[in-house]
Amino acid sequence: MDNCCLNRPFDDQSNLRIHLEAEAIKTIIRLVEQQKWNLVSSKVLKFEISKIADESRRKELMLMESLAGEVVQINTQIGVRANEFERLGIQSFDALHLACSENNADILLTVDDRLIKKALTVNNLNISVRNPLIWLSEVLP
Repeated sequence: MDNCCLNRPFDDQSNLRIHLEAEAIKTIIRLVEQQKWNLVSSKVLKFEISKIADESRRKELMLMESLAGEVVQINTQIGVRANEFERLGIQSFDALHLACSENNADILLTVDDRLIKKALTVNNLNISVRNPLIWLSEVLP
């Protein structure tokens, strides 16, 4: 999950889409806590969380992120791949999330429609980028 995904439960829940996405994310986190699924984090996610000004929100996100069974380190290969994504118009942090997840996770979940749309245009992308609500509805029985 990227930063905007983890933040969704703290966004304005009066918007139905935001509320439903937040519930999907909470469900995914519960399944991670039950060790049914594995959460993968990255140094870029840790960095983004550390920059959140609201201390209470930052602590909550750090708690969620701490459930990760793996933290992807940024290396030269990931940096090169992120640069390729940036040249395709993907913003820098999104490009890093995509590059970190590409060979280290099964799926990258985000609530960022723009990132999902851009990812669909990348040739030879080795990961699926999905909205957590849509993805969860497909994988749960």
